[in-house]
Amino acid sequence: MNSQSRSTLAVYWNALIGLLRRDALTLGRSKATFLTRTITNPLMFVFVFAYLLPKLGQGVPTSASLSFGTVMFPGLIAVAIFFQGIMAVGLPLAVELGTGREIDDRLVAPVPLGLLAAEKIIFSTFQSIVAALVTFPFLYFIPALPIHLTVPSWTFLVGFVLLSGLASGAVGLMLGTLVKPQNISAIFTIIITPMTFLGCVYYPWIMLFRVPLLQKLVLLNPLVYVSEGMRATLTAQVPHLSLLVATAALSLVLIVTTVIGVRGFMRRVIS
Repeated sequence: MNSQSRSTLAVYWNALIGLLRRDALTLGRSKATFLTRTITNPLMFVFVFAYLLPKLGQGVPTSASLSFGTVMFPGLIAVAIFFQGIMAVGLPLAVELGTGREIDDRLVAPVPLGLLAAEKIIFSTFQSIVAALVTFPFLYFIPALPIHLTVPSWTFLVGFVLLSGLASGAVGLMLGTLVKPQNISAIFTIIITPMTFLGCVYYPWIMLFRVPLLQKLVLLNPLVYVSEGMRATLTAQVPHLSLLVATAALSLVLIVTTVIGVRGFMRRVIS
């Protein structure tokens, strides 16, 4: 690598760090909103289904060795990671690409447009990881019945969380560039609800064998692979898809949505 190439890479690296710092400062100013957005949905579900209903003697039936909280725990971590990543990119990007063109100030940075798009995925991954860390104690300590975690490999767990964060950010980038700003709120409402309830968050994928057609259709939902992968890495005793299958499928989601998202981003910022 010659000196000119090294100099160019150094410029790109410094610009990327500067963009990440800018986004971090912006997030710090709205940390209350970030925390509220992150924990509200998982907290309410775990409080009602894993704490309140068991206390009332109305808990969701599971096997003798597994509490519903144990089954649900990885799914709610998956929700925190996946939807935090989508919202961290999709909603702000739709606003920035709107009539106000708030993104124009970053277009003067001395980096390729594709790197600006990649920075959004990287920063959303950081937010997804924070979301998982923030929601973990709530989901672990609130349930009325004990949560039994079985982590076969911390390396696989960390790697899968990182992959899930990257994939969720890429999905957010794709949605933020494809959907018109005035429709973004409605689209997120339409997408998030079915993705959550059909994303194997509250039940393992294998339990859908009683509805074979639905069991096949939900495989189109990327949240299924996040939920099942989290089960494989957090509660290995709960039936789950192979971690290899979940990783391969989520990697495909990352590649496809990144390509679509980056192309959409470049098309929108140039227009």
